[in-house]
Amino acid sequence: MHITALFNPSKVIAIGLNYRDHAKEFNMPIPDYPILFLKPPTAVIEDGDDIIFPPQTQELHYEGELGIVISERAKSVPVSEADRYIAGYTCANDVTARDLQRMDGQWTRAKSFDTFCPLGPRIVKDIDPGVLGITTRVNGQVRQRSTTANMIFNVYELVSFVSGIMTLLPGDVIITGTPPGVGALNPGDTVEIDIERIGTLKNKVRPAR
Repeated sequence: MHITALFNPSKVIAIGLNYRDHAKEFNMPIPDYPILFLKPPTAVIEDGDDIIFPPQTQELHYEGELGIVISERAKSVPVSEADRYIAGYTCANDVTARDLQRMDGQWTRAKSFDTFCPLGPRIVKDIDPGVLGITTRVNGQVRQRSTTANMIFNVYELVSFVSGIMTLLPGDVIITGTPPGVGALNPGDTVEIDIERIGTLKNKVRPAR
């Protein structure tokens, strides 16, 4: 397990296709329930750490997201009680080897390389997670801009849904899906995920040594 100063999840649960504008971008129907996949804790890095561009891919993508950090053991939590199980919110980047995702037809390999889950720069609790602006920049240029108001399933619904399937442990992280505008990263790029009232998660991309 990879342990950082701020984050020590037993698992990272990711949500696919959770923004209305992202679904519209790809001409896909709005899902009836959250689509889940997992990222291993060894993928987690923090603000300022390098994202490693692995030799197995030719198409590395960023995905800016809001992260939910779990505060205590949670199982089958009602939506109305979900807030008490949330330690706070952070920025996340669901780094993806897009060519491998297309090749495999499922997401585990493409989403699970070491360094493919930057989180940070801090965990913030006392904010409304439903009205946060989210922006992704690559080398200073805006690539994604949306708001968490465009989420299909809100953070409380996600905590309830996920905890109905698997027990959430303190420190686990749910990353809540990405808005439209996902795109390529190359070695030497700097990617920033900025979420209103949380801060900016900044990482540089480097080739594997």
